[in-house]
Amino acid sequence: MITQALEGRVPDYLAKVRASAKPLAMQGQELRALLRGDLHSHTEESDGSAPIEEMVVAAAALGHEYLVVTDHSPRLTVAHGLTAERLADQGRRIDDLNEVSPVRVLKGIEVDILDTGALDQSAAALDALDVVVASVHSKLNQDAESMTHRMVGAIANPRTNVLGHCTGRLVEGERGLRNESRFDAEVVFEACRQFGVAVEINSRPERRDPPTRLLALARDIGCLFSIDTDAHAPGQLEFLDYGCERAFAAGIAPERIVNTWPVDRLLDWAKG
Repeated sequence: MITQALEGRVPDYLAKVRASAKPLAMQGQELRALLRGDLHSHTEESDGSAPIEEMVVAAAALGHEYLVVTDHSPRLTVAHGLTAERLADQGRRIDDLNEVSPVRVLKGIEVDILDTGALDQSAAALDALDVVVASVHSKLNQDAESMTHRMVGAIANPRTNVLGHCTGRLVEGERGLRNESRFDAEVVFEACRQFGVAVEINSRPERRDPPTRLLALARDIGCLFSIDTDAHAPGQLEFLDYGCERAFAAGIAPERIVNTWPVDRLLDWAKG
């Protein structure tokens, strides 16, 4: 195998493995082919494992046209969330990277939704970004009425583009299990529809968020969607297959999935 590689040939063993490879999901491949990018990814600058450059190389290999870098906001100290200063520095480096990148790198953030419904970053810092994913990461067992008000407050913020992993549940994996947060889903999804905020279909296997019944509800209410990986490592960018399978099974039209859109249309929508 080493000799074949040194000779510039694909080793027989590797060729055999590639030939036998199967997609991560058995349905939704046509939808997957329509996705142009990923709106939720993390780097080593917060709690990811790789620098932006490695995430971009992986995205290019998957055929992405764009990748939104959405590291965490300051309150999430356990994830080394970015201050406004660090976020601005990251933005400058993204500008430089776009001079040579095969993939359009977009400036973003996964911003915490605070207890009041405010976003955990300054308005000026958020205005400088291309895409804002807003997620609840704390007090996930809050009572339903308070959580509903909290989420709607964030959705109504003009800088919120995507509501991330809305229930916060964990259904498998090394972090253990976690129940869904309680909130009035009809109210929250109607707010998403009215304010043009996409409901994230989080593709991580341990999340599968929203649950199937809520995915159907958001579809029927008329929400937009974003199929995202929430990737914390380059290989996890392939999780899009899982999200596409769920969106296909739910009968969600590709036109309602914002990351099937060309980048200019996506940016126009995100800036409202």
